[in-house]
Amino acid sequence: MYIFLNNKLVQKQEAMISPYDHGFLYGLGVFETLRLYGGHPFLLDDHLERLENGLKELNIKWKYSKKDVLSWFKDLSHKNNLQNAYIRLNISAGVGDLGLSTDMYEEPTIIAYMKDLPKNPLLVKEGVILETRRNTPEGNYRLKSHHYLNNVLAKRELSSVKQEGIFLTKEGDVAEGIVSNLFFVKNGSVYTPSLKTGILGGVTRQFVMELLASLSIPIHEGFFSLEDLLQSDEVFMTNSIQEIFSISNIGDRRYQYGENSLASVLRSHYKHMTQTSWSYKDIGRK
Repeated sequence: MYIFLNNKLVQKQEAMISPYDHGFLYGLGVFETLRLYGGHPFLLDDHLERLENGLKELNIKWKYSKKDVLSWFKDLSHKNNLQNAYIRLNISAGVGDLGLSTDMYEEPTIIAYMKDLPKNPLLVKEGVILETRRNTPEGNYRLKSHHYLNNVLAKRELSSVKQEGIFLTKEGDVAEGIVSNLFFVKNGSVYTPSLKTGILGGVTRQFVMELLASLSIPIHEGFFSLEDLLQSDEVFMTNSIQEIFSISNIGDRRYQYGENSLASVLRSHYKHMTQTSWSYKDIGRK
């Protein structure tokens, strides 16, 4: 498999970065994961917007355009012979001296990884309330950054790939999944935790919220208790790779899923846009 590394395509076993990269030394880096559908990078505009906001927060210079990124992905896709794939675009601070720096990072390390997608993705999982609580963001809001210890500790609690962990905040509010955002349905309305709980502003979350609005389905953001979640009619989760998947149960509490579920309806609309849409804003244009 080839990766893109600082304007070159290299075999993954030949790729090297400096031990002085501040992404390695101090965790200064952000990334985006997205899917190619028939060569089309779904919701790329939204991913790049979040990426650039994160880079500004970390004081990492970004001088590349959407056209540049598309060129990288096209070359990588061609080299790996993959038109439907997982892509991770990773930007770290780049080389610096030992010690913390407050200067602008002018030459970041840019890496794009690609891999094949799972052959049989799970559309239904069991929900597990995690003992590990969601950590608070290190800045004003949560970045999709290199800091993933909280997620790793949470994933250790799961015993199967058929499970999805659900974080609570330290206050006990429902937060998000280990690498996904959470939605639940009650009496025809949809609820999702507010970004003010400290969760990541997921690109697929944003798309699904816009899709719900376009279908005239009420959507509410807020602070919700575990009891609110447990007493709901349906639960589903979202991320860019797994798309939209249902939660069958949390412990003994079972939820609606399958052909007549809202998740199934949303998934159908979602699939119709994956090879053409650049942003959640496209929903209103179609």
